[in-house]
Amino acid sequence: MGAKLRVYKRRIRSVTATKKITKAMEMIAASRIVKAQRQVAASTPYASELTRAVTAVATGSNTKHALTTEAENPTRAAVLLITSDRGLAGGYSSNAIKAAEQLTERLRAEGKEVDSYIVGRKGVSYYAFRERKVTESWTGFTDSPTYADAKAVAGPLIAAVQRDTAEGGVDELHIVYTEFVSMMTQTPVDDRLLPLSLEKTAEEAQESAKGQILPLFDFEPSAEDVLDALLPRYVESRIYNALLQAAASKHAATRRAMKSATDNAEELIKSLSRLANAARQAEITQEISEIVGGASALADATAGSD
Repeated sequence: MGAKLRVYKRRIRSVTATKKITKAMEMIAASRIVKAQRQVAASTPYASELTRAVTAVATGSNTKHALTTEAENPTRAAVLLITSDRGLAGGYSSNAIKAAEQLTERLRAEGKEVDSYIVGRKGVSYYAFRERKVTESWTGFTDSPTYADAKAVAGPLIAAVQRDTAEGGVDELHIVYTEFVSMMTQTPVDDRLLPLSLEKTAEEAQESAKGQILPLFDFEPSAEDVLDALLPRYVESRIYNALLQAAASKHAATRRAMKSATDNAEELIKSLSRLANAARQAEITQEISEIVGGASALADATAGSD
């Protein structure tokens, strides 16, 4: 009995230590969510105005630009997948990877080759384990991305779109990330960034400009030069927003996973405490029985000698 009680106490100490760690991680993730939400809110006005400007240039001119014109027979697409550098976030990375897999299958069913670009060690390790080709990858900044990180990711993607497919270029650019809806809901989404969908961007611009008077734009030196300057910034801002959304989603998923782990640890501690108390009670009962038995035997021995 004594050995069993020591085992229970050792397990209780171990689970209690784990509970302290998961509780601390839950609190850290909660504090990071607030910061990530503020960054998302701060990046929205810039992205909205940039979207409006790009839409105005694309729809207000007859210029055919490589980044806004649909290819007649698209044969190659790039998919940017945003995952996490770390685990302990429930199904956050696996859900994003699953969405990317579904998008890739859909593009291949349309007869397009797919070039994979990965952000986050979880996505990189997933593709490496399955020996799948990754055109380019980035790691180390998914918890707190900056605009410089988004620019570094956007550069090779924009260059791939601008190149001819015969030279390794792509006709389309898609992005898969996890959208932060609320503290309890984070949804993996896939979006086509390029070629620019003018109808969609026009709707987004009108939605963001409700109740406002839209400005008139003059293009200098030319609409094509303006598109050359604006569209890379547009892609960078969209990728930056996606990185921020993914970071907020990851922290929310971590907080939820760590809260669940903390709750489970508490339940396990209660269960082990009940078992330890039962073992201790059984040990005490056995000791009492042994004492009573010994006293009775001594009394019998004494009475017999008399």
